[in-house]
Amino acid sequence: MKQTLIMLSLLAGALLFAASPVCAYTRESGGAASMSGREIAPDNRANMLRAYLYTLDSPLADVASTFVREADKNNIDWRLVAAIAGAESTFGKQIPKGSYNAWGWGVFTGTQDGVHFADWADGIAQVSEGLRKNYIDRGAKDIYDIGWIYAANGNSWGSHVNFFMEKIADFTPADPITLDVAI
Repeated sequence: MKQTLIMLSLLAGALLFAASPVCAYTRESGGAASMSGREIAPDNRANMLRAYLYTLDSPLADVASTFVREADKNNIDWRLVAAIAGAESTFGKQIPKGSYNAWGWGVFTGTQDGVHFADWADGIAQVSEGLRKNYIDRGAKDIYDIGWIYAANGNSWGSHVNFFMEKIADFTPADPITLDVAI
C-alpha cells in the first residue's frame, strides 16, 4: 500500500512539474537562501515537498501541505521548517518518543527532551509561528542568523539547514517510466 502511495505521489508530482517551474527564491550574499518564499504559479510546492519526503521515508510526508500553508501564513520560506526537521531529526525519524518534535524545539543544553506537540501539524504550526515571531521579527535576516540563536552555532547549523533547503528546491521526482520498472 505504501509503495502504491509513493508511486502515485511521485507520478502526480512528476506530471505537475513538467508543466512549469515550482518556485523561485532569491539568494542573499554568501549563498544563503533567503526566507521570502516567493513562488511562481502554478503552486506545486506541497506536491514537491511530499514527493521529496516520501523518497526519504519521512513520517512528515503526509503533512507536506501543512508546511506550505504555515509558511505562507507566517511569511517564511516554504522549505525552512522542513529543512530544520532534516537537520534536527532526519525529517522526523529521530525524535523523543511521542513528541512529534522533529525540530528540536525547546530542547535546551543538557536536556534530553523538549516541547511535545499534539501531532505533526501542531508542531509545524508552532515552529513556523515561533520562527517568525522569535527570530525573524527580532532581526534574523537569514538561516545563519537564526542558527546562532536556535542552535548556538549559526554557521554549522545554518549550513545543514541550507543544504536541505537546496535539496528540497532542486528535487525532481523520478521519471514515471523508471518508477513503473522499479516497482
